[in-house]
Amino acid sequence: MNDHMTDRNAPITRVRPAARSSSHIRLLVADDHALLRQALRMLLEAQPGLEVVGEATNGRDAVEAAERLAPDVVLMDMVMPGLNGIDATRQIVKRSPSTRVLILTAYLEDERLLQALRAGASGYVVKNSDMEELLLAIQSVRRGNTYFSTSVSEEISVNDVLMQAKQPEGKTGYDTLTPREREVLQLIAEGLSNQAIADELVISVKTVEAHRAHIMTKLHAKNRTDLIRYAIRRGLVSLDGASSMDVERQAI
Repeated sequence: MNDHMTDRNAPITRVRPAARSSSHIRLLVADDHALLRQALRMLLEAQPGLEVVGEATNGRDAVEAAERLAPDVVLMDMVMPGLNGIDATRQIVKRSPSTRVLILTAYLEDERLLQALRAGASGYVVKNSDMEELLLAIQSVRRGNTYFSTSVSEEISVNDVLMQAKQPEGKTGYDTLTPREREVLQLIAEGLSNQAIADELVISVKTVEAHRAHIMTKLHAKNRTDLIRYAIRRGLVSLDGASSMDVERQAI
């Protein structure tokens, strides 16, 4: 469901000011697929008590919009350009603690669910769920509960994943990377040059090169291809979003 041809410079947030009430729920929709965002907005705003106050096409813009708009709930896609939904969730939970994040994804895997929970997500709903279940999920996480769609509970041992999420994370591999190094790794996997990454993150090329060197050391990678393979296995980029089809085939 991801459209990786999204223009990075396109406007990503539309705002409609609204007064809060105990029953009124303000939403931010983060997904790089334009048609899905627009369809979700129409469906959600047709429901009483719901309002979409903003949209974001990538994780970095979702973090900024959540901090600026203070929505009650963010509907977060998992795989987006620039900054993936998991790392965006981690930043939103830290910077905007009153905002709840509901993962809305096509992935039905225990590892993805574990990543989402460890990042601080309050719920996990697959995109083939119906509107009734999505509304229930939004209302549930808004009240401070944790919600998993029916298909997640049927396919995954949720209790086991919840227990695992509460255990301390081992500091190996990806867990040792700083938030900035994670961003650089994803942009490398998306095929951006050092200069393009520097422009995207508003840092110097030398800083990008330093981050890349640190990433390669921490992940025991020998070259750029190793980094791309790692990013695919980790789920930071989808197969159609990685920079090399040959690398993708080898990584599967």
